[in-house]
Amino acid sequence: MGISAIVIALVIAFVAWKVLTGIIKFALIAVLLVGTAWLFSQGGFA
Repeated sequence: MGISAIVIALVIAFVAWKVLTGIIKFALIAVLLVGTAWLFSQGGFA
């Protein structure tokens, strides 16, 4: 395990973390949008 291998592993881990957090944020926003749309369709705010 040279320095370059460690650096490459860190870069891959960082990119994977960014992708995962991006997917989680997108999923949370989608859930909020679907939830509010469902409440409106149920007449929750009427």
